Amino acid sequence: MRVAAVFGLNQIVSHGFGLFLFAALVPLMRESVAITNWHIAAIGALTQLSYLAGALLLGFIGNKICSTRLVLTTGFLTTILLFSMSQLQSPLIITLVLVLLAASASISWGAIVEIIGRHSKPERCSTYLSFASSGTAWGYGLNGLLILMVVPALGWQRSWQIAAVFGLIVVLFTWRLLTKMNRQPSIQNSSAQAMIPAAELLSTIMRERTALFACVVSFLLGFSTMPFANWLSTYLNELQLPATLGGYTWTIAGVTGMFAGVITGWIADRTSHATALMIIFIGFALSLMAFVYDPTQFAVLAGFGYGLMYFPVWGILAGWIRQSFSSTATMQICSICMVTFGLGGALGNLLAGFIRDATGSLELVYIIVTMAVLLMILLTLVIMRASPSSDSKLSLTV
Repeated sequence: MRVAAVFGLNQIVSHGFGLFLFAALVPLMRESVAITNWHIAAIGALTQLSYLAGALLLGFIGNKICSTRLVLTTGFLTTILLFSMSQLQSPLIITLVLVLLAASASISWGAIVEIIGRHSKPERCSTYLSFASSGTAWGYGLNGLLILMVVPALGWQRSWQIAAVFGLIVVLFTWRLLTKMNRQPSIQNSSAQAMIPAAELLSTIMRERTALFACVVSFLLGFSTMPFANWLSTYLNELQLPATLGGYTWTIAGVTGMFAGVITGWIADRTSHATALMIIFIGFALSLMAFVYDPTQFAVLAGFGYGLMYFPVWGILAGWIRQSFSSTATMQICSICMVTFGLGGALGNLLAGFIRDATGSLELVYIIVTMAVLLMILLTLVIMRASPSSDSKLSLTV
């Protein structure tokens, strides 16, 4: 569990800060930086495409690069980029830095999946991966605290600097942990670490039910969660609600995700991954329906549903894939899942920006987000009804 905890800290930095701190701070940054609605839409789309590019690169060549080096390199790069955000005033340069942060985050998570898969038993893999992925939830919670406590007293620039200092500390912890892990034998033998040839990766995903399901769900996750997260503070501001409400919403999302990652990972390992997915998808859908009905009263509830679903889902999906594939192949397939997630996120953010400018409101965006989550529930029901014996699986030794 110590390994999962340290990698959870990495998720705080790479995803919690690297991907989502900007969305939490942007209403405050706009007071001193000329960031328009189209800048926000472009940043959302470009960061998702960058996340896509990083994941795609990792999927095809990640097996040729040491995962340990990838985690440390991306961690150090993220720390530098987070600090640079406190010094920037140009929307163009800010966009470039956020694009680099997104690519670094996707590569970091793929490498973490491979390391945990290689050093953990299959029956505990989802628990460890979900615990690690819930680190992003801690980042959300810290983002909310930065808004509530740091920004009013010290300004938004200090928030980026604090995130960078935290990132440097995490890099040191990670370096120490990986140094010890490299001295120990992995749980898998060498044959169990087989990879899928790059030329066969996409065809394997299309052929294998579990992998295809994970990729389709990842697309819908990007399409729904990225607009939800990137535009939430703007939507609350549009409704003339206090900025502190956004802080409370992100804090609740983070706190929920901290516990949801451990609990749902345990459910996935003890019952089934489909059951765990149904629980978190239904929870998010119900909270979204309430939020669409009355954003003023149910914004915090939407944060709860988001935290319940978004943070553990990546560990559950990776653990499900790991049951049928080697750790290296799992990293490759999860990387393609990140690609489809990026495509969905880019499409969702661009659509949100178009709707915002065309209608002057984001209400329709959150209705569409709710429909996407309902579709994920339907897909999970389909996979649950399929006979387990009919699932084609790739042997761990292939």
